[in-house]
Amino acid sequence: MAQSLEDKVTLVAGATRGAGRGIAVELGAAGATVYCTGRSGEGRRSEMNRAETIEETAALVDKAGGRGIAVRVDHLVPAEVRALVERIEREHGRLDVLVNDIFGLTRMEWSKTVWESDLEEGLRLFHRAVDTHVITSHFARR
Repeated sequence: MAQSLEDKVTLVAGATRGAGRGIAVELGAAGATVYCTGRSGEGRRSEMNRAETIEETAALVDKAGGRGIAVRVDHLVPAEVRALVERIEREHGRLDVLVNDIFGLTRMEWSKTVWESDLEEGLRLFHRAVDTHVITSHFARR
């Protein structure tokens, strides 16, 4: 029998699509309240022009049996992450589970070696893959 996450408050950072979306939905299926965050929301498509949104993910969480809450957050901006965590604490008094699934594709050319690739795109990828996790973990650790 699967363990229930009823009355647990979770944050899936990077819940717009892919693994983050799947994890958010499964947390919802276990009964959790799931804050679904990302940069792509209603009226704002991804840089790669992808159509998925955090609002769609939150609706899937609801459909699975949990409570989905969509919050547009750029996890590279510490003030936005701080405001998110403060909101969660204000609304629920705690955060029980953090899933740090942020990645944020860039226009990197994956078939090229590092030294042949565009330096600016490589650094953007690095910041989205590492800095977002450090910033989010810092504020969610309370």
